[in-house]
Amino acid sequence: MTQYPMTARGAEMLREELNQLKSVERPKIIASIADAREHGDLKENAEYHAAREQQSFCEGRIQDIEGKLSNAQIIDVTKMPNNGKVIFGATVTILNVDNDKETTYRIVGDDEADIKQNLISVNSPIARGLIGKELDDMVNIQTPSGAVEYEIIEVEYL
Repeated sequence: MTQYPMTARGAEMLREELNQLKSVERPKIIASIADAREHGDLKENAEYHAAREQQSFCEGRIQDIEGKLSNAQIIDVTKMPNNGKVIFGATVTILNVDNDKETTYRIVGDDEADIKQNLISVNSPIARGLIGKELDDMVNIQTPSGAVEYEIIEVEYL
């Protein structure tokens, strides 16, 4: 079975979401279905159908999270010595050589990726170009607008 890399923080966030779904959302949906059933004919009961659809979504998400957690390979970079090498979970600051723009990214699993928070998937082109490189290395990364050259100016294991 394939294992998927995940940071300790990402695994904890999934466990919290799973707990929320099982202990809060599921009971709410069950109550909504029971309430809708009391309104009579189920064929024409929009509340009942909406609650069942919500239940289906909730159960699907619970199964999805449980599957991801069971196949997760949790990697905690804070417990590793920082040797300046870019690895999964590292926070990397890169400098665009063309325009002197600095950007900091944290390389995380697919489920944790959020570009608005500078969390990039380990499978993204930027992360794939950075993994295995070291501090002060020059890296060419293929972007939609063409190849861009970056310099790795900082590697942190936070």
